[in-house]
This record gives sequence, structure tokens and C-alpha cells, in this order.
Amino acid sequence: MANINDTLSTIMQIEGAMAVSIVDSNNGLMLGSQGKGIDLEYASAGNTELYHAKLKIMKVLGIKENIDDFLITLDTQYHFLIPVQHIEGVFIYAIFSKERSTLALARRRVHDLANELSIS
Repeated sequence: MANINDTLSTIMQIEGAMAVSIVDSNNGLMLGSQGKGIDLEYASAGNTELYHAKLKIMKVLGIKENIDDFLITLDTQYHFLIPVQHIEGVFIYAIFSKERSTLALARRRVHDLANELSIS
């Protein structure tokens, strides 16, 4: 298991990583963040709304599955929102450069790190 700071540091070492935060969706607050180029506090709170909206839609539709991740592709960036399945309400929000990263590898690595995250 890895703590918040170790997880953030490891994600930032993935090729193409630009910024990352770990978010408590119960209140929209960041538990930690690293990187620059974006207001992570605002982005984390906004992505909390996205996360809750999707959960609400799934409930109305009767979908009883876990969300693996959200992937938002922009012209120059990938944005991942990856729920930490073993810690209710916590997700990792990570931003990668499209030019400098490999989507499949970055996504897989962040998923692996989410599975190893421990909040103490």
C-alpha cells in the first residue's frame, strides 16, 4: 500500500504527466495534489460534480456496476478520473499530455496505483 504523497509522486513520474490530485468526492476537497498548469482545486471540485452526476444517472437506469474510470480527451490532453474502489468516495484525477504520453500505459499505471492507495 502507498500513501497519498507517494502515489502522487509516482503518477507524476509517468511519462507525459502534467498534474494529479486525489479527491474526496464526499466534499470535493483535495487530499493532495502535484503539478501545475491548471487550478487543481477548482478542477477537483468540478470533477466531483461529474462523478456524482454519473452515479445518479446509473442509479436511475438501474445500473449496479462500479465505474472503472472516466476518460476525457482534449486536443492536447487526456484527463482521467479513476475511482479508488477500496476507499469509498475517493478518486484520482490525472492530466496527461497527448503528445508525450501513451494513453493505454498511463491509464493502466494510474489504475494500478489507485489499487495500491492507502489513506491513513
